Amino acid sequence: MSDFLAMDGYAAFVWPAWGLSALALSALVVFAFAERRAAAARLRRLEEDEA
Repeated sequence: MSDFLAMDGYAAFVWPAWGLSALALSALVVFAFAERRAAAARLRRLEEDEA
């Protein structure tokens, strides 16, 4: 297992790349949900103004 984690000496490059990728994907999911919530609120306001 330690050989796998060491990545043949490239662990200092591989694991931060994995971490940054996971962080970027997590941020995209959070921003997508926030935008969805904001769009739903805008739609609700527009429907209330129309009525």
